[in-house]
Amino acid sequence: VGSAVKWEGIVNDPLGAILGVLVFEAIAAGGFEAGLTAAVRGMLGAVIIGGGLGLAGAALVVVLLKRYWIPDYLRNPVVLGIVILAFATADYLQAESGLLTVTVMGAALASQRFVSVKHIVEFKENLRVLLISALFIVLAARLPLRDPDYWGAGSLLFLATLILVVRPATVMVATWRSDFTWPERLFLASIAPRGIVAAAVASVFALELVELGYPQAARLVPLTFLVIVGTVAIYGIFAPFVAHALHVATPNPQGALIIGGAPWVRDIAALLNDLGIKVIVADSNWENVTAARHRGLRTFYANVLTEGALEDIELELDGVGRLLAFTSNDEVNALATLHFSDIFDRSQMYQLPPAATERERRQRGIPKHLRGRFLFDGGATHKHLASRSQQGAVIKRTRLTAEFDFAAFHAQYGESALPMFAIKDSGEMLVFTAVNPPSIKSGYTLISMVDPIA
Repeated sequence: VGSAVKWEGIVNDPLGAILGVLVFEAIAAGGFEAGLTAAVRGMLGAVIIGGGLGLAGAALVVVLLKRYWIPDYLRNPVVLGIVILAFATADYLQAESGLLTVTVMGAALASQRFVSVKHIVEFKENLRVLLISALFIVLAARLPLRDPDYWGAGSLLFLATLILVVRPATVMVATWRSDFTWPERLFLASIAPRGIVAAAVASVFALELVELGYPQAARLVPLTFLVIVGTVAIYGIFAPFVAHALHVATPNPQGALIIGGAPWVRDIAALLNDLGIKVIVADSNWENVTAARHRGLRTFYANVLTEGALEDIELELDGVGRLLAFTSNDEVNALATLHFSDIFDRSQMYQLPPAATERERRQRGIPKHLRGRFLFDGGATHKHLASRSQQGAVIKRTRLTAEFDFAAFHAQYGESALPMFAIKDSGEMLVFTAVNPPSIKSGYTLISMVDPIA
């Protein structure tokens, strides 16, 4: 469902803009035959020009990056310039085909495997937020809120028809004889917000239609903004509840991808798994993977730093929202957090502290932007935890109550007790970190490393 909604949002914008242009040209041409001819010619032209220029622009970017003809600091400006050039050229050759061109170009760049476009994607996301935010403000500022077309019965009926009739009918036709289940179809029918492309296209066409002698076209802009505000508000409020009611959503994923499979790491994974937390243990050591499988844990046998492994394991991460790097190699732990930065939020990527003194850490330590959050405390290195495990320390699960609270836990097991995770009754997992550890209350289940009580 997530993929369907994402691609619908990607494809609808250029196709919607092109369809709007074709309808406009049909109206301007006058007559059914002339309008149909203009529409067919325009559609074929948009597909040929948009697809061809989009692929050509993507190929040009790949060649420039692969041959290192662009300095790193100029990558984003040069690629943006190529995008604008492709857009303007396509629009000059066929009206409103520029959006299709840059959509094809973006899809082609995202699909190719010759060069990395990670930094371009990050730049694009930042630029998208800034431009769309500013454009919405500029377009909306032109509209008087007292316009009766906003609140007229006809406008509200049109909005209700789009939400209650048109969208469900569209989804049912589009998913006929597909693999979607009925709950998934119902959810797709309950989400279809309109966006900035509709506002921009309507604003342009309304002005041109008024000049062509259609004064009622002035109602397009307020009606379009009513649709945008109404659909965003209604779908934004109710879609999460519908998704949960239909069981097609994974709310606040608490699972963890654990990199490394040492014996004490497997003990942690087993306890988390017993408490209902989805755990995947990934390791390039076959013995560690086999031992984890014998304990009933999900495993992934591969070097997670390879590109192929990233693509394969991403398919298994439903319900997984954290990365825990537990290997004995500090550089591998740090690289893992960078490697998975497109999948996990930076606040949910953790690694063991590096095995270095504070002075060494300051002089040659891994910078903060190149690593995850340090787990447990500053001294909880892999060597330290493995040594404690060999000396008899165990990973223990403890239920905290009003009588046996966190203070009583420390009083019983001493200062050497190392809290690692806390699980709430709701199933939410809290991770202890070297900075800003979580606040622990009665009713939590604590997972910690403790020394045997004599």
